[in-house]
Amino acid sequence: MRTIFADTFYWTASINPRDNWHGQVIAITRRLEQFCLVTTEEVLAETLTFFSAYGSQMRQRACQLVQGIIKNPNIQVVHQTHESFLAGLTLYQNRPDKEYSLIDCISMQTMRELEIIEILTHDKHFTQEGFVILL
Repeated sequence: MRTIFADTFYWTASINPRDNWHGQVIAITRRLEQFCLVTTEEVLAETLTFFSAYGSQMRQRACQLVQGIIKNPNIQVVHQTHESFLAGLTLYQNRPDKEYSLIDCISMQTMRELEIIEILTHDKHFTQEGFVILL
C-alpha cells in the first residue's frame, strides 16, 4: 500500500474551509486510491498551535481533528521521542543555509527513517531534500 506523510499544511487546510488550499486538499484526498497516512506527534502539536488564535470554534475543530487522527487505524502517528528531537535538531543544525523549521526537520528525518518519499504539503523545503510534494 502507498504510504504518504501528512504535514501540518495538509491537516490545517483539511479542516479550514477558509484556507486557500482547502478545496485542493479535499480533492487530492479523494483522488488518492488506497494509501496509508503517516504523521508525527510534533506535526499534530504544530497543527494545534496553528489554530490557537483562531477562536474557540476552530480550536475545538482542531482538537477533534487530532483526536480523530490518533484514533484512526489507517493513520500511523509516530510518537515524539528524545531521539526524534535530536535527529531533527541535527538536520536543523546541518542546514544553516535553509529556512527549515525544527518540525519540518523532524518530519524529514522521520520520512527518511520510514522510507517515505511522498508528502501532503505545499512546503517547497521538502523538495530541497528530495521528497515529492503532492499539493
